[in-house]
Amino acid sequence: MSGKKKTPPIKEITPETQLEIRSTPAAEMKLYPLDTFAYEYPGQRIEINFTSTEFTAICPFSDFPDFATLHIMYVPNKRCIELKSLKLYINSFRDVKIFHEHVVNKIREDFVAVCDPMEFSIEGDFNVRGNIKTVVRASYKRKKK
Repeated sequence: MSGKKKTPPIKEITPETQLEIRSTPAAEMKLYPLDTFAYEYPGQRIEINFTSTEFTAICPFSDFPDFATLHIMYVPNKRCIELKSLKLYINSFRDVKIFHEHVVNKIREDFVAVCDPMEFSIEGDFNVRGNIKTVVRASYKRKKK
């Protein structure tokens, strides 16, 4: 024997061989509702920025927590987000199995649906996992009517 080990063949990944993803379906996410209040200066452009340094969700593959810093910016139209509800909404992801990409899109969708901002952007700066750093960004701009 030559002492060389044979490398096993690489298996092709197909829909049948992919790992079963155990993410939480959107309909089953128990997220705290976002509340708003009237913006008393419509037409006067201001930017509002939030940073959440302790975002946590659950990785659908490993069931370990994923940590991130969220940076949110929005320009109100007629409604502003109430800060306590935003805090409780963000914290309610702690028991949700969700991918980084889906977190950012879900927050954008929910924020835009309840607040109807002129502009919105979010950045999810996720902690290093498996030697890979992930940053996910999404934005929204209201169409002029």
